[in-house]
Amino acid sequence: MKNYLKFLVIVLFISCENNKIDTPSTVEVDQKTIGKHIERLASDEFLGRKPFTEGEVKTVNYLKDEFEKLGLLPGNGDSFFQDVPMVEITGTPSENMVISGKNGSFNLEYLKDFVATTNKAVTDVSLENSELVFAGYGIVAPEYGWNDYEGIDWKGKTAVVLINDPGFKSGDSTLFKGNEMTYYGRWTYKYEEAARQGAAGLIIIHDTEPASYGWNVIESGWSGARLIIESDLPLLNVESWISGESAKKMIDATAMKGQDYKTLSRNKSFKPIPLDLKVSVKIKNKIKKDVSKNVVALIPGTDRKDEYIIYSAHWDHFGVGKAIEGDSIYNGAVDNASGTAGLLAIAEAYKKSNDTKRSIAFMAVTGEEQGLLGSAFYAENPIFTPNKTVANINIDALDSPGKMKDLTITGYGQSEMDEYAKEAAEKQNRYIIPDPEAEKGYFFRSDHFNFAKIGIPALYASGAYEGLDKSIEEIKKYNDNYRMYKYHQPSDEYNSETTELSGVQLDLQLFFDVGLKLSNEEYFPKWYDSSEFKAARK
Repeated sequence: MKNYLKFLVIVLFISCENNKIDTPSTVEVDQKTIGKHIERLASDEFLGRKPFTEGEVKTVNYLKDEFEKLGLLPGNGDSFFQDVPMVEITGTPSENMVISGKNGSFNLEYLKDFVATTNKAVTDVSLENSELVFAGYGIVAPEYGWNDYEGIDWKGKTAVVLINDPGFKSGDSTLFKGNEMTYYGRWTYKYEEAARQGAAGLIIIHDTEPASYGWNVIESGWSGARLIIESDLPLLNVESWISGESAKKMIDATAMKGQDYKTLSRNKSFKPIPLDLKVSVKIKNKIKKDVSKNVVALIPGTDRKDEYIIYSAHWDHFGVGKAIEGDSIYNGAVDNASGTAGLLAIAEAYKKSNDTKRSIAFMAVTGEEQGLLGSAFYAENPIFTPNKTVANINIDALDSPGKMKDLTITGYGQSEMDEYAKEAAEKQNRYIIPDPEAEKGYFFRSDHFNFAKIGIPALYASGAYEGLDKSIEEIKKYNDNYRMYKYHQPSDEYNSETTELSGVQLDLQLFFDVGLKLSNEEYFPKWYDSSEFKAARK
């Protein structure tokens, strides 16, 4: 509770006159439309909407048909689909990761002490006596004057790095972004950067607080079958995590024993430290290739039709899996039938409104739950020219017990999309706030992130903090209950009699209002100077 109260000092508060939420638009996003599509998409008929299953076929065809009924055009030439080639890799690592040095060797046990995967679609990968080098946070960030890889030829070597970035718990708000995670703190970035540096492998040291999840998440999320997109980008042989206890055992076997390596790594002058240790591990893979689909629909603009606003939401979930209390269908009503239904409801609102000067694209993407794969493929193979794409508005997991006073912006402070959201919120007599848990890096955990990576300013927001008729404490309890008992579980289901959609409708109305304003002006929202994505726009 203290954290929630502390963060109120940075709230950008707009008075809620008479405690009333208004909907000022002449065209309303229809709440009945929202409910109709959530109920259908989250029904057992769609089998949990997993890629490469009958559930995918039913889902993408349903979306195509519904966009067509509304009068939207195919968004990818003459097709409503963008094929997304994927590879399913089922990797089986060796039982032990062997760490060896001049004073002997020791083994780390698979799952208990380490996990290891690869994005290389080959049957066998390995690290064979690869030299271990401690590389701090594994970051190269020119705008911060930071390079943790400098001065080493990384070919054949394996980097060992910390999770998150130097600002976290440093007590220095000017170090990176203080406690707010930058992209440099995400595990995805760390693997990408190590590959760019030419390393053979990367080991991330797990730590629950800066990672924002426990070792159990690593154990389940980095084992079994994984979907990837084949890419021409450089790849590591082995991507790995080790537990904090295993990291201590490793460090204690080196000259770094007893040193505070977190403090050491927060220094801009840090240089990589060879550990005088070597690592060996093997992975045998089963490879299966298939094609999933993004669904893309378009409303052409009038006189600026080559400029686009993209609304996105992921259609996929986890399909049929482990039964919990007798239910094995992971329906994903909130995550993300709500967002997918939102695309259709907003598209319907645009068709009821006047023509827009700019074109409006609606993109239901695949593979978000497997690592933002559909949006990542789009980012590498864009249908609409990125520097002609004005903005992305991403809709993911809308849920509230009623209308909300706030609009919580995940990634607040990144771009001028904050100002568009603020203006739209004011018209609804709502206030905007930054994500109170920015240190968890939620900005990098949904599809808008891949649009941001290619320079497209993105808005990712929802009412999540204070209800119109429910207190901050009640909303927190409601959100915690969802995360504990429904998130990524079969119990994330839709009940038309008990599910409250007024708050979802209000958020979707705001997204419509923001897009409508953008679609009828000439201005392109800019990234703020402090954003790590500003350079990509250039």
